[in-house]
Amino acid sequence: MLLENLKTPSLILNVNRMKRNAEQMAARAESLNVRLRPHVKTHKCVEIAKIQMAGNAGGIMVSTLAEAEHFLKNGFTDITYGVPIETGKFAEAIRLAKASERFSVLTDDAATAESLNEAARGENINLDVFVKIDCGYHRCGVEPHAPETIAIPRLITDSSNLNFAGILTHAGHSYHARSPEELLAIARSERDSMSALAQQLKDKGLGVPTVSIGSTPTMSAIDNLDGITEFRCGNYIFYDAFQATLGSCSFDDCALTVLTAVIHRDFSRGKIVVDAGAIALSKDHGAVELDENCGYGRVLDLAGNDLNLRVNRLSQEHGEIEVGDEAILQRLKVGSRLRILANHSCLTAAQHSHYHVLDGEQIVDCWEIRRGW
Repeated sequence: MLLENLKTPSLILNVNRMKRNAEQMAARAESLNVRLRPHVKTHKCVEIAKIQMAGNAGGIMVSTLAEAEHFLKNGFTDITYGVPIETGKFAEAIRLAKASERFSVLTDDAATAESLNEAARGENINLDVFVKIDCGYHRCGVEPHAPETIAIPRLITDSSNLNFAGILTHAGHSYHARSPEELLAIARSERDSMSALAQQLKDKGLGVPTVSIGSTPTMSAIDNLDGITEFRCGNYIFYDAFQATLGSCSFDDCALTVLTAVIHRDFSRGKIVVDAGAIALSKDHGAVELDENCGYGRVLDLAGNDLNLRVNRLSQEHGEIEVGDEAILQRLKVGSRLRILANHSCLTAAQHSHYHVLDGEQIVDCWEIRRGW
C-alpha cells in the first residue's frame, strides 16, 4: 500500500531508520563495554524488541506489568519492571516472576521491601530487587549519600526471599541540558555517582551484581562507562524532535511520524488545520529550553521533507499550523497529506494501536502496540 492511501491520522514507522538506530546503539554499548537493556516502553512492540535484541543477551525493561505480560508471552524471559513496586502490584509481579527466567523489580522504600519479602515468602519464591537511586532527576530514588543507600541494600540482602539485584538510576534531567557540555557533565555525574556508590556498597561487604544507568541523551554523550555494567535507554530506537534538538541524534535519524490530512484552510488567518490532535501526537511541549518555538511537532511533507512549520496549537482531534508562506498555503489544500515529527515519540506511540511499517514509499506491514497497565 502507498503511504498516501492510509487513513489519517496513522502512525508511520520508517523501518530502515529504526533498524539503523538499533544497530548503532548496540555497537555503542559494546564499545563502552556495557550490557544494553532496551526500555521497550518507547514502542511497546514485540517485532521492534526482537530487532533490538538481535545478538543482545541483556534483557528488556518495561514500564507496566501489562507490557511485561505481553513480552513474556512472546518469548522475552529477562525483564526488569522499571517503576518502583507498590503493594497493589505484588501479586501480579510474583506471578510474572514465577513464569520468567528473571523478573526484577525496584524500590527505594525499606517498608515496601519488607512487605515484598513477606509476600514472596508466602509464595515460596525469590525475587530480584534493585534499589532505585536519585542521581539528580529528583523524581524517584534514594539520594546517593543518604544512609538508606546502604540500609536498603543490606535489608534486601538479609531478606529470606529477596535477592539484591544491584543499584539503578535514570538521569531524566539530561533532557533539560542546554548545551553539549552540560549534557556531558550530567552523563559523567550519573556514571560517577553510581560507580562510587557501588564501590561503597562493596566496601561494606555487600555484593552489587548490576550497576544500571541510562537515558538516550546521556548514552549519546558519555565518553566512558567505567564502573557501570548495564545501560538502559529506549527513545533511541525512534528518536524524535526533542532528541534531535537536544543533539542526541540528527533529524535524519528520526524514524517515527504521524500521517495527517489537512481538513481546513484559512487564508485570512494564515493557517491550516489537520486531523492529528492531542490524542494522535500527545501534548509534550518539547525542547522549549532550546527552541521556544518548537510547538507540538515539526511539519513534513509526504516524502518527509521539513516544511519549516510547526504544530502551534492542539485540541483533541485538531492540530493548528500557522503558515506564513503564501505559496505553501496555496499548495496545502484540504485533503493534502502531511507528516508530523512529534516532540516525544514514546508518548506519541502510546496514543496509537499499531505501527504502519514504511519501507521506501510502501507500507509493508502493521505491528501491534501493547497499551494499558
